[in-house]
Amino acid sequence: MTSDNTEQEPVTFVDKRKIDPETGQTRDAEPVVESLAGAAAAPQPDSVDEGAQPETDELAERTADLQRLQAEYANYRRRVQRDKQSDIANAKASVVGELIAVLDDLDRARSHGDLDSGPLKGVADKLTGTLTSLGLSEFGAEGDAFDPALHEAVQHEGEGSDPVLGTVMRKGYKFGDRVLRHAMVAVIDRTGDADANTSDEAATSARSEQE
Repeated sequence: MTSDNTEQEPVTFVDKRKIDPETGQTRDAEPVVESLAGAAAAPQPDSVDEGAQPETDELAERTADLQRLQAEYANYRRRVQRDKQSDIANAKASVVGELIAVLDDLDRARSHGDLDSGPLKGVADKLTGTLTSLGLSEFGAEGDAFDPALHEAVQHEGEGSDPVLGTVMRKGYKFGDRVLRHAMVAVIDRTGDADANTSDEAATSARSEQE
């Protein structure tokens, strides 16, 4: 059995009054201890940088895509413009090429004196002038150097090494830099002596004109 005289633990009272009853002064509040858990939950600067990096990469990728699309569109516009100009040139060349036969008829009429006067002469002059303004030009005259890219040789004469045009049986025509029809010609292969004689004759003719 326990003894009735067993000592009891002293009772402790905590005075939580904000005003001291003896002095009448306000007691200071106990300092508040910051929670370690709250401090640990504060965001770190590194976590913000890591989240922003994917957005920066995506922006750079979208910018590169936009620049690539702009370059492709610029190339497309240049290609369309180039094709358009080529189509226009082809259309003009096709129309002018169909009129070469008409020019041949006019040349034959001119050789017979039919274009010396009269209304047909005016029509021929207007047609020739219009085609020339569009870019048509004729080539192939006696004495010109033979060029297989421009002339179709149907006859050869001489044994020299300097081929020139003799008789021109049919004129050639170009539209800009494009050959519409080769000139049909007879080629004379001149020798060195023939060249010298030709040069002497040209010099003599020049002296005579000066006198």
